[in-house]
Parts: sequence; structure tokens; C-alpha cells
Amino acid sequence: MNHIDDEMLESKPVKAKKAKRKKPRIWLVSFWVCFSLLFLMVIVAVSGLYYVWNQLSPTKAGAPIEVTITKGMSANSVSKLLEENGIIKNSFIFGYYLVLKDEGANFQAGKYKLNPGMDKAEVIAKLNAGDVIAEETVTFTIPEGYSVEQIADKLSAEGLGDREKFIALANEDRSWSGAETVLLLPNELENVKYRLEGYLFPDTYEFVKGISEEEMIIRLLREQDRKLATLPEDWVDQLDVLGLTMHELLTIASLIEREVVVDEERPIVAGVIYNRLAKPMRLQIDATIQYALGKQKDVLSYEDTELDSPYNTYQIDGLPPGPIANPSLESIKAALYPDEHNYFYYVTKKDGTQTHLFAETFSQHERNIEKSKQATQ
Repeated sequence: MNHIDDEMLESKPVKAKKAKRKKPRIWLVSFWVCFSLLFLMVIVAVSGLYYVWNQLSPTKAGAPIEVTITKGMSANSVSKLLEENGIIKNSFIFGYYLVLKDEGANFQAGKYKLNPGMDKAEVIAKLNAGDVIAEETVTFTIPEGYSVEQIADKLSAEGLGDREKFIALANEDRSWSGAETVLLLPNELENVKYRLEGYLFPDTYEFVKGISEEEMIIRLLREQDRKLATLPEDWVDQLDVLGLTMHELLTIASLIEREVVVDEERPIVAGVIYNRLAKPMRLQIDATIQYALGKQKDVLSYEDTELDSPYNTYQIDGLPPGPIANPSLESIKAALYPDEHNYFYYVTKKDGTQTHLFAETFSQHERNIEKSKQATQ
């Protein structure tokens, strides 16, 4: 029997093998989550960009539409108007597009013909350029020296306005949009026939058909501003030299306008008026009586010169309460820069030239009257 060594009989403990656990691949899960989120963001971004692109793309083509943009409309208001008329798809997005492109501030007011299906750039360019529909216009001429009533009569006769409405507006105490000279009207006006007499510039105008009486008056008032701006630079200082207000200047200019036909004589007659005012001496201008009567008379009667009216310069001292007509620029210049002389009288020649004979004294004036009468014989 073999001897078994005790040491050999000692059994060594056997360690049980532990199963290896696999670590969860967290990084892989995180990657897929991030990828999914990124993919979703890309999808959202692309969808958003596509939506914006689609909303800025042209609408379905259609028949032309008239769209009116009024003065002072904001870019957002214009965008809403365009959407309402089917020119663009989305006013909100179009408005932001205008901000991004720094557009909209120069859109011009007016009536446009726009087509559904137009590209946004084409729409913007058209509005910036003021490419409006050519409106039908009418021509209206106001002769120099016409009064408010004569202008109203002519408007009515030509079917361009209501006579009574025009006259009523011409007598309103109010401000007129964009008109400056009329702001110089005295706060207290006594005995004037019409407030705007003398401030409605006589000229040939082209009005949009259907223009209102109010819009017409504003146009005439603004035209006077433009014409006064063409006077010599010192004209305002010249008013101070003459010691006149603007209202008085226009009053004198209107007297010259109704008394003189030949431009060269306007400064001479202006000098006569200033000489009489300085003396002092009543003006005795026939045109003031005709204005008070409301009608033209070739020859005034003695009774006419006795007419009780603040415009009758045979009876009142100094100037009438306001202009008796709407003077031309030449008459305004003559009132500003009168000739210096010693004439106090003038009489119209009866030879058809529409010029005058001037005199320093009344006896000379009487001789000139006889000369004038002889010219017709």
C-alpha cells in the first residue's frame, strides 16, 4: 500500500470563478439621444425655413388688383393690406422680411395696380418707386386777379366743384395742411368778405379728377407759398422796411392787380398807392367799389362812390380790410418794390393800350382825363 503524503492529502480551496458583468454602454445611449435631438432640431429648422420660404413665395397668379396706399401708412399696415388683397401670403412674415432688408420706409402713397403672383422683390421695388396708376386729371385755370367768388363760379361752371361749398371753405377760420403764408393772417379780422381772399394763387392747375373743394384750396394755398419762395431773398426784410404785414402787402398787391394790365406799370401804380397812404390821402380806387358791389362796372356812378362799405376807398381812410382779389406774382413784386416818384393820380388811356397817364397834381390829372377822352374821338 502506497504511503500517501499528508501534504498531498491536504486539499487546496478552489475559488469559484465569478461571472464577468458587462457594463451598460451609457455612451452609446447618450449618442443616440443626442443624435435624435439634433436630427429633430434639424427637421424643425428645415421645416421652419421651408415654411418661411413658402410664405414669402408668390401667391397664385390672378387678375390685377388696385391697391391704395395712403400717406403715413406703416410698413406693417401695408403688409396687411397686401395680404388682404392676395398679393402676399403672410403679412407677419413679410413685415419681418421688410425689417431684415431695411425696406418699407420709402413706400410711396398712391393707387397701385398689383398682380397676385408677383415676386416679393418686384412688389417692394414698385412701392419704393411710386409706380402708381396714372390718375385721370383735369386742367383748371384761375386768371390773375380773380376773386374767391369768381373762382367758385368758374369751378361750378366747369363742373369741378360746388360753388357754395368752395365759398364757405374760403371763409373758414382754420389751419390748412402744409400751407404757411395763410398762417400769417391776423388773429382778428374785421369786415373781411372772405378770409382766404388774396391767398389763393392764380395759375393753371392740373387736378386729379374728383378732387374735393378742400383739397383744391390747399393746393392753391401751397402754390402761393412756392411762388413767394421765388422772390428775392430780402423780401421779408423789405416788408419791415415798408412797415407792412403780409396781409397788408397782399391787399396792396390785389389793388394793383385789379387796376393794372401792363406789367411795366405795376411798380408805378404801387408808388401812387404808397404816396397816397403817406400823405395821407384816400386811395379812391374804383376796383374796391366793384368788389364791394360784387360785379364789374365800366363806369361808376356818384351813388356808387357813396356806397357804405368797409371796402369803399372813396369813403374810408387807408387800406380796405383785406385783399379784393388774388394777385399775381408780378403784382406782389410791385407792392414789395414800388417805384419812387411824385405821382398821386392816374387815368386809363382810351386808346386800347390799357396803359395809364400819370400826374403829380390834380390839375395835371384833369388834363390827362381830357387827353384820354380825346383818344376815343
